Amino acid sequence: MEQCGAELMESRALARLRRKITVEVLWLYVAKVLARSSSPLRAYEVIKALREEMGLKVSTITAYRVIYRMSGEGLLEVIKVGGENLYKLSDRGREEFNKAVELLETIVKMLKA
Repeated sequence: MEQCGAELMESRALARLRRKITVEVLWLYVAKVLARSSSPLRAYEVIKALREEMGLKVSTITAYRVIYRMSGEGLLEVIKVGGENLYKLSDRGREEFNKAVELLETIVKMLKA
């Protein structure tokens, strides 16, 4: 780790890993927010949850792009209400989310062994 004064800074390798398992797979976090919601959410509600509940520092445009791509891939269902789009996790989105979590669990087990 690099040292800056009395405080230790995160290494570039760890910072890269942190980015790769947050921003670069933001769809996982979006899926989690929608999976635990009892009703469809507006995109800005998803973004608010990502920031406030999960502590992710994600730009608005990045989050909107991810939501748009997820809906295009069939991972989200889009519900139009009064000119607004609401989003909920589709069955396919839930399946892909569960597969991704299983993959991550397998990787963690391998690294801890």
